[in-house]
Amino acid sequence: MTATDSSITTARHAARAASEKLAEDIVALDVSERLALADVFLIASAPSERQVNAIVDGIEDELAKFDQKPVRREGRSGGRWVLLDYSNVVIHVQHEEDRIFYALERLWKDCPVVDLQLGDDDASAKATAGTDTE
Repeated sequence: MTATDSSITTARHAARAASEKLAEDIVALDVSERLALADVFLIASAPSERQVNAIVDGIEDELAKFDQKPVRREGRSGGRWVLLDYSNVVIHVQHEEDRIFYALERLWKDCPVVDLQLGDDDASAKATAGTDTE
């Protein structure tokens, strides 16, 4: 099983919104084969608590345009690690120090990277491009 098209589309909309708010190191992982509760984990980071919250606001505003609201939100008050649960897509926006410490990508390293189609500066697009073989 792989992530559904709707989950990938949601992740791409969220990633674009995060990118517009200057999120760093935006990566999406297809966790559908390893986790029953979600298809995609979207991970992004920022250098300050204020920017983490701005990214979260941008993501929520963008996804609200598509009538999507998180079923759960955690960590907003601290601004160090905010989790937005959109059922099939779980979004983690972390302070860059927490992202290094918790290393979610390392925990889910066996999961395929989702191409977020953000352009040349997108880390996930580079990771996907680097895995193509002939």
